[in-house]
Amino acid sequence: MLLGVNIDHVATLRQQRREDDPDLGSAAIEALSGGADGITIHLREDRRHIQDIDVETIRELVPRLNLEMAASDEMIEIALRCKPNYVCLVPERREELTTEGGLDVIRNEARISASVDRLQSNGIDVSLFIDPQIAQVQAAHRTGAILVELHTGAYSVSSTPRLELAEIKAAASYAKMMGLIVNAGHGLKLGNLAPVAAISDISELNIGHSIISRSIFVGLRQAVAEFKRLLPAT
Repeated sequence: MLLGVNIDHVATLRQQRREDDPDLGSAAIEALSGGADGITIHLREDRRHIQDIDVETIRELVPRLNLEMAASDEMIEIALRCKPNYVCLVPERREELTTEGGLDVIRNEARISASVDRLQSNGIDVSLFIDPQIAQVQAAHRTGAILVELHTGAYSVSSTPRLELAEIKAAASYAKMMGLIVNAGHGLKLGNLAPVAAISDISELNIGHSIISRSIFVGLRQAVAEFKRLLPAT
């Protein structure tokens, strides 16, 4: 199982003073040194953390970049220019603190399909960030996207996560049966990671906030290594 490390919140700290520290490129290299298989960044409409120049800089530094973004014309143009390895289309509301749920592919299938086609026809593999629901998996498959990323937020905040974990397992199994590559992420921590990491149909976990939080105490390289050790060996 692969580990993608989201370094958005390194940029969050930097943007508090609009200065150069901490350096995002150095963070990406440290994460890779700790065992990350790829780097994820989310270029948001309001540019609250990642900036346009960061996308270009990190693309040049890392061998495997996953760019999270809304399915907007502006973001698609940026992706086509910078050519990340992957684009993960996510829902986005300006007032939210973090991504609150998955894309409603069912209600927005035509628009998302057009975005998927434009990106993938230009050599950028597309993932859709969706809630672990069979109907959303089916809609994601119809768009032509080759990956889905299952939103694990409900599982991560539940005091009795057995039901949410079962939904993730079922959605992952169905998506893989449909021929999709399955990733997962959101809210995963050292304390709740193992059950999700044990789902064999999931190929990659994307984790950000908890790794960056842990890095305050042990350093980013060590924090990544601690999470990586909990994943099945590739």
